[in-house]
Amino acid sequence: MGISVLHKKAPRWGAFFIAALLMDSAAALCALPGEGEVVRVERVVDGDTVRLEGGRRVRLIGVNTPELGGQGRPGEPYAQAARRFVADRVSENGGRLRLLPGVERRDAHGRELAHLYDRHGRNLAALLLDEGLALQVAVAPNLRLVDCHHQAERRAQLAGKGVWRTPPAIAPAQLTHPGFALVRGRVARVARNRGGLWLELDGGLALRIRPQHQARFGALEPESLTGLTVEARGWVLERTRPAPGQARWLLELEHPVSLRRDADAGM
Repeated sequence: MGISVLHKKAPRWGAFFIAALLMDSAAALCALPGEGEVVRVERVVDGDTVRLEGGRRVRLIGVNTPELGGQGRPGEPYAQAARRFVADRVSENGGRLRLLPGVERRDAHGRELAHLYDRHGRNLAALLLDEGLALQVAVAPNLRLVDCHHQAERRAQLAGKGVWRTPPAIAPAQLTHPGFALVRGRVARVARNRGGLWLELDGGLALRIRPQHQARFGALEPESLTGLTVEARGWVLERTRPAPGQARWLLELEHPVSLRRDADAGM
C-alpha cells in the first residue's frame, strides 16, 4: 500500500517563487526554473512514484529507489525509508507540489515522467540522492538535471549515507533477474557494429551504447576500457535465447554518468 497524504493541511504558497533563494546546498543546483504546475499528491506509491489526485501517476526523473518487494520477493534495504522520506516531504507541503514534465513525458508503463519540487523550490529527486535513498539514473532525453543530481549523489556517497553505507555494486555473475542494478566488472571485450558500441563484461553482461548516444561518451573513451574494471548502472534485461557466445544479460547506457571506470566510480 502507498502512503496517503491527501488530507494534510495545505501551506501558504504566496512565497513559493522566492523560496528557492532559501534552499540548502543539497539541492541548490536543482532549483525550480519556473512556475510549474501545482499538483496535489493523493498517495506515495514508493520512493520514486506518486499518484496524484485524479489518478495521474508520476515517476520521478533522474532516480531509482530501492524496490519495496512483492510477488515473493523481499523488499530491498532503504525502500521503506525512501517512501517515507517522500511522504514526509509531501506532507510538509500539505500534499501539494510543483511539477515540471520531462522532454519525454511518459514511460513504458504509462506513468508521467516529471520533476517534482516542494514549496521551497527543492527538487525531490536531488533530496533523495542527497540522503542516500536513491541511485542516480540518466535516460535520454530527460537529462537536464544530470549534473546536479550527480553532485547530490556524490555528497551522500562521500558521507556513507543510506545505500552507500555498504557498497551496492554487484558482479555480473550475481545477476539473477531483470531489473535495475549497479554492476561492477572487468571489460573483456569492446566491439562495434550497426547496433552500437558493445562492452562485454566477464560474468555474462553486455553493455550497449546505441549510435545516437555515443557522442556523449567521447571523453570516457569506451574503446580503451578493455581489461579495466568499470561500474555500470541501469535496467538489466535478460536475453531469453542468447546466441552462442552471447552474454545472458544486457544493459543499455545513454549517458556517461551511468558508466564509470572503477577508479572514477566515486567521482
